[in-house]
Amino acid sequence: MATAAGLTEVVLYDTLVNYLVSMARTVEGAMNRALDAIVSLENPRTSALPGEVFLLEPRINEMEIVIDEHAIRLLRRGSFSDDEMRLIVAALKITNDLERIGDLAVNLAERVVSLREIQGAQVPEELAPMASAVRAMVTKSLGALIFRNVEMATLVLESDDVVDQYRDRIFEQLLQRMTQEPTLVSPGLQFILATRHLERIADHATNIAEDIIYWVRGLDVRHGRGFAVRPEETEESSAGDADITENSHSLHSDVNPDCHTERA
Repeated sequence: MATAAGLTEVVLYDTLVNYLVSMARTVEGAMNRALDAIVSLENPRTSALPGEVFLLEPRINEMEIVIDEHAIRLLRRGSFSDDEMRLIVAALKITNDLERIGDLAVNLAERVVSLREIQGAQVPEELAPMASAVRAMVTKSLGALIFRNVEMATLVLESDDVVDQYRDRIFEQLLQRMTQEPTLVSPGLQFILATRHLERIADHATNIAEDIIYWVRGLDVRHGRGFAVRPEETEESSAGDADITENSHSLHSDVNPDCHTERA
C-alpha cells in the first residue's frame, strides 16, 4: 500500500503536468485568435480578436510564474527519480517557450491593428497556409504534451522546414512588390514582421517537442541530433497508437475549450 508521502509526491508531479497543460491551452487559444485575425484581416467578425489576445497575456504570464514556483518547490524537496528530474527540467523550459508564443501572439495582434489602419492592405497569398502549418505544429506539440507521445513530437520537428520555406517565399514576393510600388512598403513591412512572428512561434513549438522527447525518453535531440526508439519502448508505443490516432482528430477542440473557432 502506498504511503501518504508517496501519494503526495505523485500529486505534486501530476499537478505540475496539469499546470503545463492548462498554460498550453491558454497560449494556444491566444495564438489561434491572432492567426485568425491576421489571415482574415478584412473580416469584420475577427475585429475583436486582437483585443482578446491582449487580455490573455497577463493570464499567461501569471501561469508561467505559478509553474516556475511549483517546479522550484519540487526541486527543494530533493530525492527524485530520473523521470521526475527530467519532468522538472522540461517543465521549466516548456513554460518559457509557451510564454514566448504568448508574446508572439500579442505581436501578431499588434500587426493586425496596424494593418487594419492601412487602406487596401492585402494579405499575401501564402500567409494562410503558413499560418495553418504553424497552427498544426503548436497543436501537435500540445498533443505530445498531453499524451506524452514522442511520435507526435517528432512530427513537429519534421514540420519546421516547411514553415521556413513559406517565410522565404512570402518575403521574396513582398520585397518584389514593394520595390515596384512604393505605396505597398508600409503594409509589406507589417506582413514581413508577421511572417517573422509566425516563424518564431514554429521555432518555439519545435523547442517544446524536443523537451517532450527529453522528458519521455531521456534523449536530447536538439540541434538536429538524431534519436532512436529504445527496444523496450516499441511495444508500448505501438499499443498506444490507436488511442492517439483516435484522440488526435478531436485534439483541437479538446485542448482549446475557450478558443475562438471562426475561420476565414
